[in-house]
Amino acid sequence: MVDVSYIIEMLHITKNFPGIKANDNVTLQLRKGEIHALLGENGAGKSTLMSVLFGLYQPDEGKILKNGKPVKIESPNDANDLGIGMVHQHFKLVENFTVLDNIILGSEPIKNGYIDRKRARAKIMALSEAYKLFVDPDALIEDISVGMQQRVEILKMLYRENEILIFDEPTAVLTPQEIDELMSIMKGMVAEGKSIIFITHKLNEIMEVADRCTVLRKGKGVGTVEVSKTTKEKLSQMMVGRNVEFVVKKEKAKPKEVVLEINNLNVISSVSRKRVLKDVSLQVRRGEIVCIAGIEGNGQSELAYALSGLMKIDSGEIKLLGENIETSSIRYRNDHGLSHIPEDRHKYGLILDYNLAYNLALKKYYTKEFQKNGFLSKPLIYDYADYLIEKYDIRSSQGKYSQTRNMSGGNQQKAIIAREIDKGSDLLLAVQVTRGLDVGAIEYIHKELVAERDKGKGILMISLEIDEVMSISDRILVMYEGMIVAELNPKQTTIEELGLYMAGGKKADYA
Repeated sequence: MVDVSYIIEMLHITKNFPGIKANDNVTLQLRKGEIHALLGENGAGKSTLMSVLFGLYQPDEGKILKNGKPVKIESPNDANDLGIGMVHQHFKLVENFTVLDNIILGSEPIKNGYIDRKRARAKIMALSEAYKLFVDPDALIEDISVGMQQRVEILKMLYRENEILIFDEPTAVLTPQEIDELMSIMKGMVAEGKSIIFITHKLNEIMEVADRCTVLRKGKGVGTVEVSKTTKEKLSQMMVGRNVEFVVKKEKAKPKEVVLEINNLNVISSVSRKRVLKDVSLQVRRGEIVCIAGIEGNGQSELAYALSGLMKIDSGEIKLLGENIETSSIRYRNDHGLSHIPEDRHKYGLILDYNLAYNLALKKYYTKEFQKNGFLSKPLIYDYADYLIEKYDIRSSQGKYSQTRNMSGGNQQKAIIAREIDKGSDLLLAVQVTRGLDVGAIEYIHKELVAERDKGKGILMISLEIDEVMSISDRILVMYEGMIVAELNPKQTTIEELGLYMAGGKKADYA
């Protein structure tokens, strides 16, 4: 008797890459109408397993069943024919196409030899209404927010009438508000009869929406549990093999002299021509962690761009170690006391087609440290890479020789963090520093940041994660509509009060 209680079964899947066994005899079984979380550390093999299910990779061993019957999935087209759709961690969208054209790409309705955009638009708008995924079908992808791009990816799956939906780290680039919306959308999809595999390392999200959870560790399946019968602590222990501290342990800050001073900073957007930073003033001292809190889109990104030199300012002053740097080059700032962990690791943090060793040396390759007889020394670069890889536990299939593009998102982030912290700069500008990291890595990075603070570094952190802001900061500055509207002591405020300031429902005198 064939058991068809599972809509999808991945049985004893093994997938090898040069130098690494990404999946080692892994079994995952998805019930119809459930949200099944797939949890694991960065590089545990989660995305590889789902890429096998979606036809991007072929397994070396194991088999896949749908409704109890063996299936062969040799390409994403095969997966779509079986009703399997996937929202990838890094979206697969054509930036200069419209929302509508991206959704129908490869599945265009034809009438009299032409694409029937009227029929496509009607179907998209009906799906948009039914699942509360409101989009502008005529907008260009390059002009819409990351959260809106994710809606487009979800609508691509729904348009193709997929019944098995894979979400690969869907909340890594979303605001808290967009995450709440996505959770509601996922619940609505399951209520409609869809089945969802939800790749994540955020334990709160698993506890909120998942029915069951399968845990991977270093490519192997650790087990599958009913979420209602477990805890965050048990899941984290399964994931990393040890107990994880969720509270940041740190001594009281001992701030010293000012390392960063900003006075009346104004920035005008080159796109909207509106003022996105309005008379922003702040200070960061040695030996403290200052967190900028706010809902995304309230000027935090522009503040980071202005400080790092990626965006020109309109007026005001920026002083690093007492020196005005408003017109200084990016390299000058990097060489004179600033380290920068950017929010967009692909655009501003890495050269994806370089190997890991070269990316780790990006901020230093031109110094004498990596030269021999006036030429760049590969052995010195690779020795340095080995040192950082071991110290920061950066995992990849071929170590320092790995093409950075092929590394997991979390390990790409760890590479940037290693490079920037190791520079030993006086000021560390850390933007969304734990985005895409698992709980074990987050715990480690928080300890590193506190250690840097205790060495006398000044740290300016920009985070959308309220829990992170409350736990790691020594001072909180709240941004709303391009202005700093409050300075708060994390020990004397609440998440509710912080949320009110972030939403503009409360303002304080800040000078």
